[in-house]
Amino acid sequence: MEEKVLELVASDRIDIPLSSMEQKLRRTKNKIAKNLAEELGTSRYEDQRVFAFVKTEDKERARGMKEAVAEFAEEFPKYGSILLGKIAEKRVLAEDHLYFGVNHNCKLTSEDYMGVMRSLGLSDTTAKNLYPDLMEVSRKLKRKRDEERSILVGKYSADE
Repeated sequence: MEEKVLELVASDRIDIPLSSMEQKLRRTKNKIAKNLAEELGTSRYEDQRVFAFVKTEDKERARGMKEAVAEFAEEFPKYGSILLGKIAEKRVLAEDHLYFGVNHNCKLTSEDYMGVMRSLGLSDTTAKNLYPDLMEVSRKLKRKRDEERSILVGKYSADE
């Protein structure tokens, strides 16, 4: 049981900086792409190593639920108000959360983290090289180490 909790804590701590970096990369990538597309307009860029162009594609998409409900409510006001009332009704949901953490004055070992990184497919060398930088980013992003963390593990209607 202890090994599973240690693996969960190590996975969570590795996830936090990687997720933060992923979100930062996604925002950066989207910003660069938008600016590049505006700069390119309808022209095409190409050189020896890279190319870029904007292509407009017509794609048929399903109507969104909100749009469909609003249109229905306009067309059939009586039934639309009933439908909107049903949508507005709140139902009680119960959620199961798994809380986990490391006890006060206890730490995970580098091997706890390395095991998680190896399970992600990283070689021992890559994991060892990545470990110090990953832990430094984790420390900068962390809140208190003794804080409990939780993961949603189940959701169901309280009526069930």
